[in-house]
Amino acid sequence: MLLTLACALILVGLLAISSASIEYAKINYSNTWFHTSRHLIYMLIAGIGAVVVYRMPLRFWEDTGWIWLFLALGLLILVLVPGIGREVNGSQRWLPLGPFTLQPSEFAKMAMIIYLAGYMVRREHEVRNEWQGFLKPMAVLFAATLLLMVEPDFGATVIVAGSAFGMLFLAGVKLGHFLLVLAGALGALLVLVVSEPYRVKRLTAYTDPWADPYDTGFQLTQSLIAFGRGEWLGVGLGNSVQKLFYLPEAHTDFVFSIWAEETGFLGALCVILLYAALIGRIFWVGRAAQLAGYAFGAYVCYGVALVFSGQAFVNMGVSSGLLPTKGLTLPFVSYGGTSLIVCCAMLALVLKIDAQVRARGSRR
Repeated sequence: MLLTLACALILVGLLAISSASIEYAKINYSNTWFHTSRHLIYMLIAGIGAVVVYRMPLRFWEDTGWIWLFLALGLLILVLVPGIGREVNGSQRWLPLGPFTLQPSEFAKMAMIIYLAGYMVRREHEVRNEWQGFLKPMAVLFAATLLLMVEPDFGATVIVAGSAFGMLFLAGVKLGHFLLVLAGALGALLVLVVSEPYRVKRLTAYTDPWADPYDTGFQLTQSLIAFGRGEWLGVGLGNSVQKLFYLPEAHTDFVFSIWAEETGFLGALCVILLYAALIGRIFWVGRAAQLAGYAFGAYVCYGVALVFSGQAFVNMGVSSGLLPTKGLTLPFVSYGGTSLIVCCAMLALVLKIDAQVRARGSRR
């Protein structure tokens, strides 16, 4: 079921990207299928990477979690070095690798999940009963979020922090400890929002995008127009008007808007239900792993489910005007090689955990 749901979302992504990027690719690259062909390459790489991840024993990931964390932190530092990291639209988030680019913030999400899952298994008593066990991962989380904010990547910061807090909560930390640190984190988040004028502009534009539809509210108003044009059944695949340079980032951050315009309310609802089923199934695997005694596997599943659900909710919430605008991909659907590869790798980990739990159950 996990594999079927993920493949369905990847297929939706291929269709949506192919449609949303046609005119953009034709004007900027003189090749109508530029983004589609690159996305097919990303799908191939993601598939190979997922197979490699699946073939590795879970013990390997549990023992090397700290290595992946340090590698992720190193990449987050490297992307900030002038002349190495690539800056796009005022954000320095990408490392150029020949014809492709690597986005370290995507890799950091997976590395943080693996590290925290291993830490909570090794320090279970400390995490649940002592301040020290709770504050140690908070220090690591602070370092990662600080590097993400310097890029700046506010969306990735929210997802990494939110999934980490969720994992620690599900690991059984004391409620008083959790609420106190959570209140401090939310306070810091509020300070970060008001400290940058462009974030304040996004927040005010989100509350009333029609007040300034040609500047601060432009993206959101165009996205809402796309939703409105879709009505019940959509205008048909390939027939979107908003992708014709009205809606910026149509094949990345706002791909869900184009999908809703072309397939209507029913098409958008199908995607939401696919995500709900996928995330619910991952939580189910995590619970089964916990009952079978695989604490590491359970925590990994919880972390992956939180990342997928957080990103899907934020991306679709931004597209529909439920949340302020921020640059986050829609897992398995948005255009972006690093995002697709990391999502497939995380899903492969969950599939491996599921297989191990089933194998243990069959031996009983």
